[in-house]
Amino acid sequence: MSRPRIYIDGQQGTTGLRLQQMLETRQDLDLLLIPAGERKNPQVRAEFLATADLAVLCLPDEAVAEALELAGPSRARLIDTSTARRVHPDWVYGLPEISPEQKEAIRKAPRVANCGCYPVSFILALRPLVQAGLIDPQAAYTINAVSGYSGGGRKMIEAYEQAPGPQRAADAALPLGLYNLEGSHKHLAEMHRFSLVANPPLFVPSVAHTYCGMLVSIPLPASHFAKTGATAQQVWEAWEEYYRACPFVRPVPPDQNTSHLREGKFLDLKGCNFTNRVELYAFGEPDQGLVLVGRLDNLGKGASGNAVQCLNLMLGFEETAGLVA
Repeated sequence: MSRPRIYIDGQQGTTGLRLQQMLETRQDLDLLLIPAGERKNPQVRAEFLATADLAVLCLPDEAVAEALELAGPSRARLIDTSTARRVHPDWVYGLPEISPEQKEAIRKAPRVANCGCYPVSFILALRPLVQAGLIDPQAAYTINAVSGYSGGGRKMIEAYEQAPGPQRAADAALPLGLYNLEGSHKHLAEMHRFSLVANPPLFVPSVAHTYCGMLVSIPLPASHFAKTGATAQQVWEAWEEYYRACPFVRPVPPDQNTSHLREGKFLDLKGCNFTNRVELYAFGEPDQGLVLVGRLDNLGKGASGNAVQCLNLMLGFEETAGLVA
């Protein structure tokens, strides 16, 4: 049987480059790489889309429409890493851990919209708690999150590094900064739709002066719990049961939280870098409320790694093929 052919439309972007690195050593597929001088040639792109068995669109939101037009009636199955189609009824949302049914839908889908980086932790943290009846879906939820600057794409990388260059973990020129302070963010729609909470959360994102990594924290005042006195242990037990068959979701038992903290105090941004893992933590006491935290690589489980996971499911490979848990 011939190996499936994979084309990355946008292979020189941040997500595309990481995706290419993850796929180029695989022996179970053929990676189709468009010549550098033809990357913006519509005719050549259309030919690659027609040749591929599966194409990953690693393009800005506004550029994906053109790619879909170029693809036309192509038989290639598609994964779109942009924001525009994550709640579109004709696309399957690409976060396999939502449910066994979601994973099966991804396996069969002709078109999958890869999840956003920030929503991963919010959805995976809250959805099981809503379904278990631990938290009130009508409550007003907030998110404080920080990402490495690679999450902003090439322009932000250049701004932070002051010049194009290789990936690096060293501090960049600009300090940590908050953004989207007007209250809107392109990830809110998928957070609302797939977390099962009644209203979009109040979301304050920030960007750190390091290349990649992500922390997403969700405060849960005592009033947010549907059951009086819900504990971090109960939260962990709900997660552990829900994600028992999910190789990339790691709920951390509360009695092990301290071992994950630098100097017993700091949960560092980079703990899941260059993996497809998301770690979930619950800190605090019932009478004071809890803080839920998700840690992941914004380019791993938050982008390219999750796209590879969806690709594996769609093509019948082991879900974990080519990925680090």
